[in-house]
Amino acid sequence: MHLVVDGADAFVATGGRDFNPDLPLVVFIHGAGLDHSVWALHSRWFAYHGFSVLAVDLPGHGKSGGAPLPSIGAIADWIVHLLDAAGAADSRLIGHSMGSLIALDAAARHRDRISSIALIGAAAAMPVHQDLLAAAAANSQDAIDMVNLWGHGGPAIMGGSLAPGLWMIGAAQRVLQKARPGVLHNDLAACNAYAEGLSAASKVMCPATLVLGQRDAMTPLSAGKKLGAAIAGASLTVLKGAGHMLMAERPDEVLAALRD
Repeated sequence: MHLVVDGADAFVATGGRDFNPDLPLVVFIHGAGLDHSVWALHSRWFAYHGFSVLAVDLPGHGKSGGAPLPSIGAIADWIVHLLDAAGAADSRLIGHSMGSLIALDAAARHRDRISSIALIGAAAAMPVHQDLLAAAAANSQDAIDMVNLWGHGGPAIMGGSLAPGLWMIGAAQRVLQKARPGVLHNDLAACNAYAEGLSAASKVMCPATLVLGQRDAMTPLSAGKKLGAAIAGASLTVLKGAGHMLMAERPDEVLAALRD
């Protein structure tokens, strides 16, 4: 499905069902350099269990037009404009990694539009190593390799896919390779620059769920717990042995945490 948001085409996947604005809405927000496809299982479950679903390709990502937005705050505002374009009064937001910062920021500053948030692979701050930023700025394969190596837990590196015959690391690599030049660097730089996480967390009034990986090297568990403690009433699920790419590494457990 295509919408026009801020004058540019935006692609949103609807979980395999026609979008129905009369149903409660769930918006899925992907991480740096990724696209809507990371939500294939989760968006489909919600679409077939009483919700309308919009799994977005952020501007300049995937099938969406426009240029990638340079800051977490700008993307959070874009999400609200997406709700306007879809004719939705409010929404539940589910975000992974960079998407979790976007959901957090939107919930803090647009309280009347966000009814709940779920933050996956989250932390209040997401500093990015300078070597990774430099490789991404050069559009080097090294950047993709670093994201893959640091982003997956040990079982994923050794194989670990729950679907027989599928290569988890290779699938993640292909999604990142499909991104347009400059997109990964833009996203990593936006994460690196975002310093409002704990302030935003203190302003969140809606229900919040965090799903964290015990072996996450990109948003460490300790940082995720610190974020959770800063959000009033937040619930926390820790997936033992998991890394950062939780929707691929532990799809069923992530879905269970979101569903509950």
